[in-house]
Amino acid sequence: MKFGYTISYVPDVDASIQFFENAFGCLRRFVHESGMYGELNTGETTLAFAAHEMGDMNFPAGHVAAHKSPQPLGMEIAFIADDVKLAHAKALKAGALELAAPQEKPWGQTVSYVRCPDGTLVELCSALAA
Repeated sequence: MKFGYTISYVPDVDASIQFFENAFGCLRRFVHESGMYGELNTGETTLAFAAHEMGDMNFPAGHVAAHKSPQPLGMEIAFIADDVKLAHAKALKAGALELAAPQEKPWGQTVSYVRCPDGTLVELCSALAA
């Protein structure tokens, strides 16, 4: 088995794609003409966004809309950055909300957390030493 996608359900797919382009330097791969689904080119694993309407079709009993939750959901997307402080500042400038400023962890990794306008929780971190 191969991990293929992470899909975040969001209120506005194009706005999320644009935010991730501006905040994290991701490149748009595809946005469906319906506006209900889009993908970013992030390497081997695809980061995608789907409209909440698609979530409603997929989950008739409903789902939690991250942007409406007062707290971040219990999952995150992590980006490895050469300069976490710079990446963090760029995300804030693009409209992210700071949850935790960059700090060095006891194991030597620098980590910060931001919440995107669509509610997605993002970790920005340095690479782990080998």
